[in-house]
Amino acid sequence: MKLNPQWRILTVGDGDLSFSYSIQKHLKPTSLVASIYDSESALREKYQEHAMDNLLKAGVQVLTEFDVTDVDSWHRLGRQQFDAVIFQFPLIPAFTSHDEFKQSQLSINTLNRRLLRYFLVNSQSIALDKQGPMLSIITSKDVKPYCEWNLEQTLHQGLNINYLGQTDFNIDLFPNYKIRNVDRDKHVKDTRGISYFWSSQTDTAQSLVIPDYLCDSHCGMCRAGPFLTEQDKQAHYSSKKHKQMSAHEKAWQAFLASEQT
Repeated sequence: MKLNPQWRILTVGDGDLSFSYSIQKHLKPTSLVASIYDSESALREKYQEHAMDNLLKAGVQVLTEFDVTDVDSWHRLGRQQFDAVIFQFPLIPAFTSHDEFKQSQLSINTLNRRLLRYFLVNSQSIALDKQGPMLSIITSKDVKPYCEWNLEQTLHQGLNINYLGQTDFNIDLFPNYKIRNVDRDKHVKDTRGISYFWSSQTDTAQSLVIPDYLCDSHCGMCRAGPFLTEQDKQAHYSSKKHKQMSAHEKAWQAFLASEQT
């Protein structure tokens, strides 16, 4: 993911704020606003090392208790407009109990997709300047459970938002960035990251890739293929992996249908 220093950038859900600090220190964008889901006291209690004070000293606005699913949080931005809004390695927090999970009535897969769909809707409709590239960027991992969310095909389904493509995420471009566990003060082992791009615009002058697994000769949902014969395709459709992904997809489609009623 290459960021343009001319952009006005908003980061959301930036756990310990190290990603935002790295942007500020090394990119020096036109403007930067950082936000976290936790309160300031929770941030300071959770992370022994964080970038809150460094950002404040640099004059960067930091919004705490910013919930990407809550329209009121986005309205706290006031009249500020952005060119790119970035959500790094999102994952819903763990449930505190089995009863809390049962009350949600949605699978973990669907809950994570819902989080990111609300991020897309709210960033595009509220935070992004319609005269700019209007980029909503999500960086995620290429391992389970992240690769089971089918972000490229169904996250923006039914919305006037376009999936533009993706790039590999090179953490070396962000020297002060430490990927954290969502619930505790622990660094997460580096794995391959992919940055996915969406926009209400179609011409954003980005060097992005549409992966081969989204072609007709593949199963984009499972990122499988190419299938050289019909027999290969049917064998995949009968596989345990495809059936599991189909169950995730069925649950997601049921959620989308419920949102329309």
